Amino acid sequence: MTHAGRTMGTIDRKQHWETVYAKKAENEVSWFQQEPAVSIEFIRHCGADKDAAIIDIGGGESRLVDRLLDAGYSNVTVLDLSAHAIEHTRARLKERAAAVNWIVADITAWTPPRRYRLWHDRAVLHFLTEPQERKAYIRVLAEAVEPGGCVVISTFALDGPERCSGLPVMRYSGKTLAAELGREFRLIETVSEDHRTPGGAVQRFQFSRLQRI
Repeated sequence: MTHAGRTMGTIDRKQHWETVYAKKAENEVSWFQQEPAVSIEFIRHCGADKDAAIIDIGGGESRLVDRLLDAGYSNVTVLDLSAHAIEHTRARLKERAAAVNWIVADITAWTPPRRYRLWHDRAVLHFLTEPQERKAYIRVLAEAVEPGGCVVISTFALDGPERCSGLPVMRYSGKTLAAELGREFRLIETVSEDHRTPGGAVQRFQFSRLQRI
């Protein structure tokens, strides 16, 4: 990931996102969704039991954790680089926050403490524009997801925006995403989503579901 013409390290990346979440309300960021409908649909397609271990990468202030709890999933972890984002979400969930495992970490430098049945990532991978960062992400992904497990990843589509939150992004199709992740992951399905931002712009995303071989 580059920022101001140089590689963005963990400290710079963390500072960037802490500043974003400290300055903007939940519904002021471009990626805000009141209802993460496609994510929930794909998670249902995974067929995971309600007590299966699920991790939401870059969960931040996403409403996905609310909907997972609403649906009866009882073993949910949310990981985000921003402590501000996680604290905001914990406050929103109130007493239900105690049912969630919260992790503040950079996914490219994280060591999974366990295996997960289901990995969900909406719009984290596409910020990793440096090859070594993507390799680190894929290494963590392979360590974290159990064989036969489900991976749901959403990124900007090939015709989506080239930048987000002031940062450059990578764009993918289902096929190019599967090629990036490698032979340990098999592409099952891909759909496109036109996401309307709070400001009224339309951003094209792709959602892909893969299986850990």
